[in-house]
Amino acid sequence: MNTNVSANSESSVVIGIDFGTLSGRAVVVRVSDGAELASAVHDYEHGVISETLPGSSRQLPPETALQVPEDYRAVLRRAVPKALADSGATPEQVVGIATDFTACTVLPTTVDGIPLCELPDLLDRPHAYPKLWKHHAAQPEADDINALASQRGEFWLPRYGGKISSEWEFAKALQVLREDPEVYERTDRWIEAADWIVWQMCGRETRNVCTAGYKGIHQDGVWPDHDYLAALDPRFTDFVDTKLAHPLSQLGGRAGGLTAQAAAWTGLPEGIAVAVGNVDAHVTAAAACATGPGQMLAVMGTSTCHVMNAETLAEVPGMCGVVRDGIVPGLWGYEAGQSGVGDIFGWFVDTGLPEEYAREAAQRGLSAHELLSEKAVSQPVGGHGLVALDWHSGNRSVLVDHDLSGVIAGLTLATRPEEIYRALVEATAYGTRTIVDAFDSSGVPVRDFVVAGGLVRNPFVMQVYADVLRRPLHAIGSDQGPALGSAIHAAVAAGAYPDIHAASAAMGKVERDVFRPDHARADAYDDLYAVYTDLHDHFGRGGSDALHRLRRIRNRTHTQ
Repeated sequence: MNTNVSANSESSVVIGIDFGTLSGRAVVVRVSDGAELASAVHDYEHGVISETLPGSSRQLPPETALQVPEDYRAVLRRAVPKALADSGATPEQVVGIATDFTACTVLPTTVDGIPLCELPDLLDRPHAYPKLWKHHAAQPEADDINALASQRGEFWLPRYGGKISSEWEFAKALQVLREDPEVYERTDRWIEAADWIVWQMCGRETRNVCTAGYKGIHQDGVWPDHDYLAALDPRFTDFVDTKLAHPLSQLGGRAGGLTAQAAAWTGLPEGIAVAVGNVDAHVTAAAACATGPGQMLAVMGTSTCHVMNAETLAEVPGMCGVVRDGIVPGLWGYEAGQSGVGDIFGWFVDTGLPEEYAREAAQRGLSAHELLSEKAVSQPVGGHGLVALDWHSGNRSVLVDHDLSGVIAGLTLATRPEEIYRALVEATAYGTRTIVDAFDSSGVPVRDFVVAGGLVRNPFVMQVYADVLRRPLHAIGSDQGPALGSAIHAAVAAGAYPDIHAASAAMGKVERDVFRPDHARADAYDDLYAVYTDLHDHFGRGGSDALHRLRRIRNRTHTQ
């Protein structure tokens, strides 16, 4: 047990670990003031599995996104010891550790927590592997879940904006049942990776209220009932009872003590506090000092997740969920999101950048994104004559439809690459404004808008957002938002602070009014946003099913 250092000691530190889409990052943080002493990153060996399983040549179906659990354990073995060594702190100074994860990233395990993909006879079965958050192949199951819930008037459906996402626990589990009944039958526990990694660290299964509420349809203390599940599929009747249900733990709580095995992996003392699992965006609220009502936090990276606390419960169209205690205990936590943001910019750079642009960027020592941003920033608003729809990875909010796809309207033979890039950036800002407008019009006003994540480092992107939203943007004062947020929760779990609000106030970091809107540009963007809204509603709300037809044609060709 770690008994040499008090959790309240000036020398005590905590470790936060952020498990992202492609890597895991560990950060060592001083408990007294949130100073970040060191960090280390470990890239997942297998990354995102979307084409073939390791060691296999068989093509995976479209929209598949899987991962390998051993990549997660490797973060504990490599990133944590490296960060601690670089920090100058000793293992004896560490009083707690906490993690956050992408979500819904979910996996099937045995009753002892062994991932089914690690069983020798299931190595070649895709459904035995963790399904990453952006696994969208369960859209037919999500459609069935939504249609039946709407038909039956299930009370929980409005809590999710009227639609359950294909990214979430029930849709993905139902896909496993339908496509590989044997793997489903051998699944003892269907568990979020956020909870599974905590199980690996403290040796006992726990389930957190955040993923249960937002990704698992747990509302008002209950799950979807037997009658509803049986109506979906008789074989699904006992899904909750046998594979999902478990007592739920509050965020900031202590899940247990670090086991001897996990202590050996990390080089940390056995018995230190391991915090209850959490989600990357939600845990970042504490790091960005955005735990109060009306403070919307946008965690902007490959995708964007919008989270906000409120004192009241309301139905916001297209929200990903509203959960009591979902971000901090005692408040209603709202979540919305965009499935593609940085991924969209990256797609254009990877597939549409002319050779001459790549050569110029290399000669000037710039990244492609920096070069395109520089060229785009001088353009007048609307000068490119373009409006795009940011649906390259489908739409999470407010339409909750992952069968939608991207659109660029207004292209001519004179259109330049930087103009397309700017239009894509603007499209993601319009998508965010659509979400903010939905909250404001539903009686859940957005008072502050705080940004975090990798895109905050691009001033061009941030200024576009400030102008489109007509709001000042407050920015997190850390490059390690989720990991810092996890460290803050570790401090609460270790007993250094009475609650998340107090720990956030002492350890969190935010810079106010970093980007202010320009009113002339904002006025011009209002006109473009009106065009975006027209296209958004036409393609997304029944004016045309062209995008759905194209998706069906594409998927059909991949299965022939």
